[in-house]
Amino acid sequence: MKIRVYASTTLTSLAERGPGLPLWQVAPTRDSAGQRLTDFMMLIPHLRLRPPGEIEQASRAIQSVLSLHQDVVFADLNLRLNLLWVSLRPRQGAISELAAAIRLRVPEALLIAHHAAPY
Repeated sequence: MKIRVYASTTLTSLAERGPGLPLWQVAPTRDSAGQRLTDFMMLIPHLRLRPPGEIEQASRAIQSVLSLHQDVVFADLNLRLNLLWVSLRPRQGAISELAAAIRLRVPEALLIAHHAAPY
C-alpha cells in the first residue's frame, strides 16, 4: 500500500499493482511559478509493520501537519521503505519547523536527509 499526500488538500490511498514510477519522476522540482523547490526526507521505522489503523492514524497526522503549511507542494509516504518525502517552497527554517511538527504527532519520525535550496 502506498499513501500520497498532495499539496495539503487530499489524502489518497493507492493499492500497488506492480512497480510505480520512481519518486524522482513524480516529485516536482519547481513550483507553478517556476521557482525551485527544496525537499526533505523522514524515516518512520517499522511503519509498514504496524496494524492498518495505526498506519492510517500516522498518515492522517502527517497530512494534518502538512495541510497547515502553505509552502508544502508535494509529499509522498512510501510504506515499503518507511519514508516520507516532502517538497516545499524554500523558506528559512521551514524544514526544521515541519520536521519538528511532524515529530510532535509521529514521535518516531526521524529527519534523515534534506536539500535546502539557496534563498
